Amino acid sequence: MTTASAPGKIILFGEHAVVSGAIALGGAIDLRASVSVQDRPGSIMVTSDDLMLRGFSLDLNSGLLSSPDAAYATRYVSAVLQEFDAHDVEVRIKSSLPASAGLGSSAAIVVAAVMAISRHQESSLSLKEIAALSFRLEKQVQDGLASPTDTALATYGGYLKISSQILPLDLPPLELVVGYTGVPHNTRSEVEKVQKLKKRYPDLFDHIFQAIGSISLRAAPLIADQNGSELGELMNINHGLLEAIGVSSRELCELVYACRGAGGALGAKITGAGGGGCMIAIPGPAGKETLMTAIRQAGGWPFAAKMGQEGVRLEREE
Repeated sequence: MTTASAPGKIILFGEHAVVSGAIALGGAIDLRASVSVQDRPGSIMVTSDDLMLRGFSLDLNSGLLSSPDAAYATRYVSAVLQEFDAHDVEVRIKSSLPASAGLGSSAAIVVAAVMAISRHQESSLSLKEIAALSFRLEKQVQDGLASPTDTALATYGGYLKISSQILPLDLPPLELVVGYTGVPHNTRSEVEKVQKLKKRYPDLFDHIFQAIGSISLRAAPLIADQNGSELGELMNINHGLLEAIGVSSRELCELVYACRGAGGALGAKITGAGGGGCMIAIPGPAGKETLMTAIRQAGGWPFAAKMGQEGVRLEREE
C-alpha cells in the first residue's frame, strides 16, 4: 500500500481582488486529505468512509457510485488514475476538509492522489512536476476554473504570495479558528457576480481592490512579528470590503460577528469566494475554545487550524 497526504488551504487576504491583479496571501493548513493505493486484481475501486460526508464507493469498471454526494472527489481521483493509466487498484480517500467550503479540499485530494498513485507505480515525480500535473488535472475536471494557488499550496505547503506570480513566503505558523456555515459555496458564480458588478462600477471596484491588495501587503510583516492585534484589524477591514462587493451571506456574517462579540476574536472575516463556505478568526485573550463556542451558538461548525504547514508528503510505502 502507498499513502500520501496533502494539506488544505486558507486564503487570509485578497479574495476576489486577486482576479483583477491585486495581491493575495494564502497558507497551507494542518487539515489534510490522504489517498491510499493498493493492488486490487481485476477491478478499479475508489472508496471513502471519512470525507466530511457520507461514505461512498465507486466501481470504475461498472460506474456504480454509492453516494452522489461524493461525485466531486471521485472525479479528481479518476482523472489521476486515467493520467497514469492505472488498473487493478483500490484507492481510498480520507479527508478532514469539508467539500465546497473554500479550504482547497479538491486540490488536496488531487495532489495526494498524484503522489500516491505515481509512487505506487514506482514513478518518482518532483514537487514541481506534482504541482504542475495536479493543477492541470484540477483545471480539467473544473472546466478551466481552477487556480494554481490551491494545488501549489497543497504541494509545497507554507505560505504563498499570489499575484501574476506565486511566490513562497517564509513566515511562522498562525493559529486560527475556522467556522463552517454548512452552506456550500460556488466559486464560479461568486467570481462572475463580482466581475459583473465591477463592470458597472469600475472606478469604485478599482479602489476597493487596491485597498484589499494593500491589506495583503501589510499582512506578511505582521505575521512575521506575530502581531495578532493589527492582523485582526486588517481582517475586519478586509471583511467589510468583501461585504461591500456582495460576497457575504447571512450565515457568514452571523459567524463573523459572533466571533468578534462573544468569541472575543482579534479579527474575523470571510475566507474564499464567499456566498457560503467558511470564515476565519484570530483568537483573542479568551482563547480558541471561547471562539469555537461562539461559532457553535451562532449555528456554525468550528475547528482549529494552523497556517504555514507542511505540503504533500508520503505517509506509507510498502
